[in-house]
Amino acid sequence: MVLLDKPFVSDFLQKTLEKNSYPVIDTHLPADLVSTKALRLISEKEAVLLKKADDDLLIYSNSENSIAWIEKNLPFSTLPEKIRLFKNKVTFRERIRDMYPDYYFKGVPFAKLGNLDINKIPVPFIIKPAVGFFSMGVYKVDQREEWPETLKSIRKEVLENQQAYPKEVINTTDFIIEELIEGDEFAIDCYFDNTGKPVILNIMQHIFSSGKDVSDRLYFTSKKIIRKNRKKMEAFLSEISNRTGVKNFPSHIEVRITEEGIIVPIEVNPMRFGGWCSSPDMAWYAFGINEYEYFFNRRKPDWDAILEKGNDKVYAIVILDNSTGIDGRDIAAFDYDKLLSDFKHPLDIRKANYKEYPLFGLLFCETDNEKSPEISRILRSDLRGYVKSRVLKN
Repeated sequence: MVLLDKPFVSDFLQKTLEKNSYPVIDTHLPADLVSTKALRLISEKEAVLLKKADDDLLIYSNSENSIAWIEKNLPFSTLPEKIRLFKNKVTFRERIRDMYPDYYFKGVPFAKLGNLDINKIPVPFIIKPAVGFFSMGVYKVDQREEWPETLKSIRKEVLENQQAYPKEVINTTDFIIEELIEGDEFAIDCYFDNTGKPVILNIMQHIFSSGKDVSDRLYFTSKKIIRKNRKKMEAFLSEISNRTGVKNFPSHIEVRITEEGIIVPIEVNPMRFGGWCSSPDMAWYAFGINEYEYFFNRRKPDWDAILEKGNDKVYAIVILDNSTGIDGRDIAAFDYDKLLSDFKHPLDIRKANYKEYPLFGLLFCETDNEKSPEISRILRSDLRGYVKSRVLKN
């Protein structure tokens, strides 16, 4: 079964649902979310009965907004417990503590951040919501002297973004402080099969503009990235499965690999692949893999065959987060055509309602390498050159 919800359902996902007639739970979606009228809808009551009859029934959601529906309608199943385990970063860290016995982390209520004894926190550290999405509320603190200004920024961002997503997706009641993990960062789309064995569908490297950057601006995938990391990622995911007992479960998992080759998880996003239909749709462009079909049909990619054919191009997702410093409600227009003209091989542009979400959209593109001028430029851009507003005139 499929649970669709805001903020975005891609055309690719919609066409996949049409083609395969996967049952979609009729939760009375907003009219502007889904354009097709050919979905195979089933009632909420029927969905509940199907899950009661088979707790192993596969469920996928494009958005963590649907977690609230699962909590309300499927409390009898094992699903809510697994979602809570992965979604809450403090709970998840506690479950895998034996894998990283020396790793420092601490849960802190938002209301008590102002009373935090910063001298007892090892620096550098990362602070973020215990339940979060994208890079909202995520900050890196290199020196203790930065804490007062960081705390001010956190409070401001919480106030600005707390209405954009439901509490099941981003909850700023509690934060987690954890030691900085040095190393390259990756995002993995995978599912755990009916035995708990992980099946990798895509691996993307997360690139940053600087050591202070914590944004989600740029992700790459390529045959080189898959070839280099797949085996060790599978071994790591098997360890996660052993400690959580998870099965029949799709996930989008973010990790870092240290210089010593140790894979350390950043977070596990349950019930879905990449947010805003990002990385699962990119897998189709890059490798011809339809992640939605692979999950529901319990298929496993023949990576050896996939990596032997095709080109060695690099495929990127550019997340156009609103880094302009201008409130989305004050922006009159975003020049998507100008943005597209700055890339040699754009594949798709996904526009977002930037007045409702702190995001202009997503750009999919093909490039020769990770260090091409167009990639370096967009990685460091504040995007002001693409907007017209009452504050900034271009």
